[in-house]
Amino acid sequence: MSVAAPAMARILVVDDDPFNRDVLSRRLQHHGHGVDVAEGGAQALQAAQDTAYDLVLLDIMMPGMDGHQVLSAFKDHDRLAQVPVMMISALEDTDTVVRCLSSGAEDYLTKPFNPHILRARVDSALARKRLRDMEQQHARSLERELEIGRQIQLGFLPAELPHVEGWQVAARFRPARQVAGDFYDLFPVPGAGLGVVIADVCDKGVGAALYMALFRSLLRSGAIRGPSASVDPASTVLGAMSQTNDYIATVHERANMFATVFFGILDPGDGQLTYVNAGHDPPMVLGDGGVRARLGPTAPALGLSNGAGMHVQTMRLAPGDTLFAYTDGVVDAMGEGEPFGEARLLALLAAPSASAAALLDTVTDALEAHVGTTESFDDVTTVAVRRLSHA
Repeated sequence: MSVAAPAMARILVVDDDPFNRDVLSRRLQHHGHGVDVAEGGAQALQAAQDTAYDLVLLDIMMPGMDGHQVLSAFKDHDRLAQVPVMMISALEDTDTVVRCLSSGAEDYLTKPFNPHILRARVDSALARKRLRDMEQQHARSLERELEIGRQIQLGFLPAELPHVEGWQVAARFRPARQVAGDFYDLFPVPGAGLGVVIADVCDKGVGAALYMALFRSLLRSGAIRGPSASVDPASTVLGAMSQTNDYIATVHERANMFATVFFGILDPGDGQLTYVNAGHDPPMVLGDGGVRARLGPTAPALGLSNGAGMHVQTMRLAPGDTLFAYTDGVVDAMGEGEPFGEARLLALLAAPSASAAALLDTVTDALEAHVGTTESFDDVTTVAVRRLSHA
């Protein structure tokens, strides 16, 4: 095998005829390309695995492995499948050309070689190869950026769930893409209790993820450090939700972004939950007999309009009760042509569970079984807060 000095492109010429190899090599080198040659299919496959080629010129009629078999071997290989292959042959019948192109060949060139056509076909194949390389490089760059975004977004979720004496807390989060519009938060509110947040920002992808970070930061800041922070849970919840709503609706009005949000503060001592539900799927309070109450909306989704009316509600969780909150990705999850649905969810919630975490694992396992290999189109988030019966 001869090896030329690096040049415009690295090309492999595969032909059992030494005269054809020499003619092709000389003409390609004349145009500034680096050329390697192989006398047969096995040698060509080994060379392609050892060297990254920009183009392969492959003869069809060869002893041992013919060109069709070599092309098939290229296309069955993970890395070599991306290498463009131009078939060369003295045969000009339509069936042979169609077979080659259908099998994945980049182009078809007939012998004897017209030097002008040869150069034009090679230049065209290399131009397409460079364009594909640029596209793949751009896609890899975007993938890296999205992975960075995913890691940053995970930093906005609680690294560890808070420990509250006499209570169990659990959460599950499964984004449909690298970044998500769902989020949850569980955090201590000084002098008031445990903050419980679950939310779903409209839209999907990067835009929703950016606003997820903004909504989450505004809500937590308003609850802990904002001017509305106080030992009064109702004032704290209402203040944080109102400030977040008004900021999004005024500063980011043109973006038309909003989020459905449930934000409550739980008093661990007596089980009193003080909350505002801004257009979110109603969380459920589960007792021994299943769903004991649904905490329906008390305000419109956050960010729709400045000064939107909001009402604070309360609900007491008795010993043994569980607060279960979720985003609409749970009931909307598609599998076998139908959504998971509320009926399946209610059946799961009615069955006894050993803990808050076990309850969410049951829901998650059922969702995964229902969805199967169907691609997820929405984020899925669940939160459970259980008051221990023996506390």
